[in-house]
Amino acid sequence: MAALSFSRLAPVFSALGLDDCASLGLIHAQALQNAHVPTFSPDLPALLVDVTDVEALRMILLNNYPPQHLLRVLSVDGTVRELPLAEWSDTDSGSVFIPARERGHAFETFQEIIAHLRAPDGCPWDRKQTHQSLRQHLIEEAYEVIDAIDAADPPKLAEEFGDVLLQIFLHAQIGYEADEYRLVDVVKGINDKIIRRHPHVFAETIVDGEGQVLTNWEAIKKEERKQNGEEEKGILDGVPRALPGLHLALEYQERAARVGFDWPEVDGVLDKIREEIDEVRQSQNQAELADELGDLFFVLVNLARWKKVDAEAALQAANRKFKRRFGHIEKRARELGRALPEMSLEEMDALWDEAKAQGL
Repeated sequence: MAALSFSRLAPVFSALGLDDCASLGLIHAQALQNAHVPTFSPDLPALLVDVTDVEALRMILLNNYPPQHLLRVLSVDGTVRELPLAEWSDTDSGSVFIPARERGHAFETFQEIIAHLRAPDGCPWDRKQTHQSLRQHLIEEAYEVIDAIDAADPPKLAEEFGDVLLQIFLHAQIGYEADEYRLVDVVKGINDKIIRRHPHVFAETIVDGEGQVLTNWEAIKKEERKQNGEEEKGILDGVPRALPGLHLALEYQERAARVGFDWPEVDGVLDKIREEIDEVRQSQNQAELADELGDLFFVLVNLARWKKVDAEAALQAANRKFKRRFGHIEKRARELGRALPEMSLEEMDALWDEAKAQGL
């Protein structure tokens, strides 16, 4: 990689009109050779020099810049052209100036906004928040993300991810103020963890399918705990107990299955469901009934796992379907001038069947 000396760059700066540029990211194109995303902030202008593989660089830049983002390209013959990123082709090699996007696209910019909110001249509400006071907000925002996923609404999903990001940055700023950790520590920690736990991607380990990836993951976690001086934990001990019940059941079952504690065939699960239904019927009191219903729910989640169905998503879909169909019953009752409490179950069932026939 050639050195980026000032004498070498001066003609490039002059040709591209960058002599008075107050801030600039300077990157040798070869430094992005194996990258998938840009290594510089979209909130600041950047200059790429010694560009050769335009196709690869364009795909990298499209991760942070829209296709219509205007570039200033200096070709090897000295020609300067301004063109959209999407039109940058292999014939335009040399150097390229990438103007900054509208401020607000970089993590650092958002981090500054959150720090300002928490500053003495910031927002009274944000300044009083703690890890504990924000706990419920983080849970709610995560569920709103799930709603957007289930609704197949990409714009809404992007918005809800932003709300989750807000919670993360708030917690990071609170951690910094308490001298607990900094946002860069959070990023560094997860960077190291992901690389460490994917030796089949970032090292020489060879795996044979997803199952071996998960097995290696658990083995690496176990070694990490050992190196950190932590006590030996059971396979299920690392699962957050605050997870929703169906999700928690699935996590327990998946982890147990990784070490072979599982039925060899799905027929064993179906037999267990029949057994649990019989035990529900035989329950003698509320305590027994609650216990047996819990077992039934647990084994139903296991059936969903075997059939590769997300039990939580399936139940949520059933909830939404019930809401739609019951809403149809209410609507039709109003049209008929009837009050629901006055209608018979047979009448309401007929309206339910009507909703089903309409695909609700």
